[in-house]
Amino acid sequence: MPKSPAPPQTDKAGAPRTDSRPVIAGIVTALVGFTSSFAVVLAGLRAVGADAGQAASGLLALTLAVGLGVLLLAWRSKVPVTLAWSTPGAALLAASGMPDGGWPAAVGAFLAAGLLLALAGLVPALGRLMARIPSSLAQAMLAGVLLQLCLAPFKALGTVPLFVGPVILCWLVMMKFAPRWAVPGALLVALAVIGTSLASAGTTVEPAALVPALAWTTPAFTLQAVAGIAIPLFVVTMASQNVPGVAVLRSFGYETPWRPAMLVTGAGTVLGAPFGGHAINLAALSAALAAGEEAGADRGRRWVAGFTSGLAYLVLAAFSTALVSVVSQAPAGMLQAVAGLALLGTLATAVSAALADPEDRIAPAVTFLMAASGLAFAGIGSAFWALLAGLAVRFVLKPRAA
Repeated sequence: MPKSPAPPQTDKAGAPRTDSRPVIAGIVTALVGFTSSFAVVLAGLRAVGADAGQAASGLLALTLAVGLGVLLLAWRSKVPVTLAWSTPGAALLAASGMPDGGWPAAVGAFLAAGLLLALAGLVPALGRLMARIPSSLAQAMLAGVLLQLCLAPFKALGTVPLFVGPVILCWLVMMKFAPRWAVPGALLVALAVIGTSLASAGTTVEPAALVPALAWTTPAFTLQAVAGIAIPLFVVTMASQNVPGVAVLRSFGYETPWRPAMLVTGAGTVLGAPFGGHAINLAALSAALAAGEEAGADRGRRWVAGFTSGLAYLVLAAFSTALVSVVSQAPAGMLQAVAGLALLGTLATAVSAALADPEDRIAPAVTFLMAASGLAFAGIGSAFWALLAGLAVRFVLKPRAA
């Protein structure tokens, strides 16, 4: 049950005291959420066929959808609910590769995933069906998808060590002293390295490439893309983002407005899909920044942190295209290296959760290896087959009642 809000604080004269901590917490929430994973989004969109302009449009669409969605949910519910784009979903895209039908088919899969997210709020049976998928298998599928991307920083050490070495060193030092800012710090070092490289080579970025712009892509629907991208994208988004997001808010004494959240994130995904946005969802890790003590002692005003994070995302949207323009000039493998560092913590968590039960490790192990194998059959990527294989192995090995 949610705890009762603390009484409003007052100054010596008895007037209400203005607490800026919710505003600061909201800004930090947006900065951490954006900078720690936008490289993963770009890597995923490029992997499924987006060119540089379409990837920039996708990042812009996601940032706008997250910002507007948070403003609506936080204002209406007065709960410090926050949204994010699906980082595990973007990693899934990076491992999936271009589907049959190219970028338009991927966009169609994004739209289908958005419809499934909205249906999760409208149809309770769909939520119950999702709950029947063992968490260990969903986490194992995610871990297998993440493996190749998390190897990228170490592979890049063999090809561009002078570029990647400082990034990894910064990440390691920040993990020791300020873990929350480890990936943003590594990103800043990467941008500095890229900028130095561009300056020394005399490369310039056209001013027109810095202006945010949405690029429309007419969706195309193929069975392979829906099965290989949309369904796994929906599963990992629900299992790795939405469900943990609810748990994080509950740990601070808040109940998530589930149906409105699913409708808003589903609608935001559907509207953003033609412009390249793959999926938005409840924030999980960054949700604690807006709902915890850092957002102020008055629990009744912490929703302001969520609302402020929405405003901050809208400001960040104005700079998203400029970031893409700079990052697109990076040496080959640099973007994937930053994305891999951003996902190391997620990989560790997924592997731990997948193998937590000593009595049920074979099915998750098969799921992990199948997802990591990159197997594609009938045009459908490995994530879909990994989940089916895990369910089949679990069914066969499950002890029968006497």
